[in-house]
Amino acid sequence: MRKVIIIPARYGSARLPGKPLALLWHKPLIQHVYERAIKSEISEVYVATDDQRIFDTVISFGGKALLTKKEHTCGTERVAEASEILGLKEDDLIINLQGDQPLFPSEYFSFLIKPLLLSPEINISTLATPITNETDLKNPNKVKVVLDKKGFALYFSRSPIPYFRPPGKEPQYLKHIGVYAYWKGFLSKFVKLPPGELEMAEKLEQLRALEYGYKIKVTVVPKDVPEVDTWEDLKYLENLKEG
Repeated sequence: MRKVIIIPARYGSARLPGKPLALLWHKPLIQHVYERAIKSEISEVYVATDDQRIFDTVISFGGKALLTKKEHTCGTERVAEASEILGLKEDDLIINLQGDQPLFPSEYFSFLIKPLLLSPEINISTLATPITNETDLKNPNKVKVVLDKKGFALYFSRSPIPYFRPPGKEPQYLKHIGVYAYWKGFLSKFVKLPPGELEMAEKLEQLRALEYGYKIKVTVVPKDVPEVDTWEDLKYLENLKEG
């Protein structure tokens, strides 16, 4: 069984064009993400991109890159194409690591893949972390998730969920960390499914899995992973100490 990390990276981000090449701590953003990935126990790491500039940048710092089609509508489709280029088999394990998480902790990869290794019946897993401030709870760019008693996702939303109606104890809200692990066989099936109504309403592709009856295992980790969605996010990280 091969274990592969694939980092989808496109140039045409609506909110931050050219994001993978934006400089952070004197390196392109995509290089920070790649270097986090190669510190994990996963030996194969690739950037899947639609842009020659990103491809050339990854090669220039010694990374591995794959050129994929420009017409993909989401990162998952890009990862699926990359898995075909790499000749992965149905029982190979793929990690879809977002290209805008330059501080992704290397130890989180083991938390992510563990559920799949323990139970082959689990097709997809992801991460979440406790929300500690009101700003993140109300920010639609910070996706929330609610879980069942066994740690499977019941729903993902850009709205605060669950709704709290006093009196009583306020629930522990969870923020979804947008990284996934899945079997190649499941990924091939997933990208062929038509988008669901909930997915289109929330603009969250993971809802497609729930709408079609697939369970998503969620591991709760102690700290958040900052993401770069805007120039403001980039400036915030620039003021932090690297690492």
